[in-house]
This record gives sequence, C-alpha cells and structure tokens, in this order.
Amino acid sequence: MRPAPGTDPDARLYKISQGTGAMLCFIGHTLMENRSDMIVQADLNHADSRAERKAAIDILNRHSPGSTRRLTLGADPGYDSADFVAELRRMMVTPHLARKTRHSAIDGRTTRHPGYAPPQRRRKKIEEPFGWGKTVGGMAQTVYRGVERVRARFTP
Repeated sequence: MRPAPGTDPDARLYKISQGTGAMLCFIGHTLMENRSDMIVQADLNHADSRAERKAAIDILNRHSPGSTRRLTLGADPGYDSADFVAELRRMMVTPHLARKTRHSAIDGRTTRHPGYAPPQRRRKKIEEPFGWGKTVGGMAQTVYRGVERVRARFTP
C-alpha cells in the first residue's frame, strides 16, 4: 500500500493510549540521570508495541557497555514485562519500574527496597523535555521525512 501524498513513508501508525486515535509517528526515547535531571542518551525509531523496551536495552548498552557496577532504571508501567525485567537483571540493572495493576513482573524484593519509591516520584521529570520539544522545540510536527532525518533533529 502506498502512503498518502505528503506523508512520511517511514512513519508508522501508533496509538499512544487507550481512547485516542492512532497517528502516523516515530517514537523518541531518552535516558535521564536522576540526580541532575540531565538527559544522557536519546534515540528515535519506528513506533511499535515493543519499541520502548528494545530502545531502553540499546540505550543502556551504549551508555554503560560491560558495566560491572549496579545501575537502576525507573520507568512507567509500559516497561513492566517479564522478558524486559529478566534482561535488565542479566545486565545488572535494578528495575525500579512502575507496576502494572495485573500481571506485574516486578516482585516484592524490588518494591520493598527503600530505594524503589524515589524513582517513582521522579519518573515524571522525563516527560518535561518532551513537552518542551513539542511546544518550543518544533517537534510537535516535524518537517523532516525519514527516520534518519527525524532522528538527527531529535537527538543532539
């Protein structure tokens, strides 16, 4: 099927949340250091249901390849899947993910830890750069076409 004239042939239909319509888009990902609220890694790729978890693993591998020190990752419930949590633990990353209400892969050994609550309060800070990019940074509707060009505009 050919894309409609004027649309990006690389963009994919993606539904951000329940109750909203699907839109042609790409999906951006960032890794933020919690102590300073500074973005340390960013990436953009095709939107699909597993894109966020795959990008998180790729970004963590680029950020700390072969790290032997323990890292912690805080994220929203969209990342709470058994395969993602298992991969994080294999990488020596403690998953401080928000739990899904049903069928959560995060167990009590993580949620009982005193270090679990602070990342849950701070994880909304990651949305602020996306809000800035849409209102001030010109990323609400990009004029670029193709995943590579949009990625170059999204990442510094």
